[in-house]
Amino acid sequence: MARFWLMKSEPNKYSWDDLVRDGETVWDGVRNHRASNNMRDMQVAEQAFLYHSVKGKEVVGIMEISRNGITDPTDPDGKWATVYVKPVRKLERPVTLAEIKADPKLEGIELVRLGRLSVAELTEKEFDYICKLASKPA
Repeated sequence: MARFWLMKSEPNKYSWDDLVRDGETVWDGVRNHRASNNMRDMQVAEQAFLYHSVKGKEVVGIMEISRNGITDPTDPDGKWATVYVKPVRKLERPVTLAEIKADPKLEGIELVRLGRLSVAELTEKEFDYICKLASKPA
């Protein structure tokens, strides 16, 4: 059964435009056990939102897990998991954190409950609903 994800990146360090330019990237540098375990659980072809954190605080695009089961190349001890991602499509419009927090249908989302978690799991219903929000005017 496919699972869905939300992965955070500071846009001044790595943005949607960077991912589109590169075509694929390793999602390295994550040093949180729960986030790393989430990446360990990811399967090829599953989808993830790219969320711009710090500046913007918004979901901006959909990525696909392109390679999994990889040890983070920036980890000298080899204990942190990672994946490769590639861009699928930019959302019609960004969906902001404020919008997500204000929507009762998303009150249980890990992005809100576990705000510091950099790689969060979503239900299919949450993923589809955020896509629906992105297709409507703000």
